Amino acid sequence: MTSRAFVNVHRQQPLAVVIGAGGMGMAIARRLGTSHRVLLADRDPDHLDRQIAAMRDEGHDATGVVCDVVDAQSVNRLAALANEAGVLRALAHVVGLSPSMADGETILRVNTIGPALVADAFQRILRPGMAAVFIASLAAHMRRFTDVEARVFDQPLDATFVGSVTAVLGGEIDSRTAYQLSKTALVRMCRQRAAAWGEHGARIMSLSPGLIATPMGAREFEANPEKYDLLARVPLHREGTMLEIADAVDFLISDRASYITGIDLLVDGGISAALSP
Repeated sequence: MTSRAFVNVHRQQPLAVVIGAGGMGMAIARRLGTSHRVLLADRDPDHLDRQIAAMRDEGHDATGVVCDVVDAQSVNRLAALANEAGVLRALAHVVGLSPSMADGETILRVNTIGPALVADAFQRILRPGMAAVFIASLAAHMRRFTDVEARVFDQPLDATFVGSVTAVLGGEIDSRTAYQLSKTALVRMCRQRAAAWGEHGARIMSLSPGLIATPMGAREFEANPEKYDLLARVPLHREGTMLEIADAVDFLISDRASYITGIDLLVDGGISAALSP
């Protein structure tokens, strides 16, 4: 899929950039695609081509760009293309690794360094009315970190980031801790950047899904059967759906949410409330 032709077509229609073409990313892309042109980014070119072809068959105005979120040059190219493409209205960052998908260090890099690079690149091209939603997780609300630890998490683009995190936590980081840490850092990042984005009339938020029925979620249930105990405590007595997450993202980037920024929206069926003391 080429991106150049896309730049010159329907430039006056608002553009939504969706980073991540997995299950939840595609649900969000399709939802935003009802009112936006969609620029979909993913690391896997073959998978990306299939997803773009499917969206176009469904009538969406969509194109794909290969992007590796932990590669600064790749992320900057994506932002430059989005900036050229017309009226940039929305950014949804959906890329992330769950605990069963990689080791702790890899999860830290993808889930923490990646979003920071994306936020940096798009912060340079902000315009009034633009809104960004970064997908975090219920995991960000499941463990408290000390102020000293949190300050280290706030520096994901520091060259010594992974080593500093390892040191402050007292040793090698397992994948579950890395996941909780990375999502905590993501929530903090969005809150801390709200003022700078607001100077440009733009908004930035995170959204923390709870137990959502996705392919990634199914993999986590298989790897961690104890998650069924957590599911049993959800006040709404079910998993959430990808469409419910997509609807929440659609609301946050819309003018209906024009006074909302710097927050984390929990979409978790009430499980965080049920677990609170």
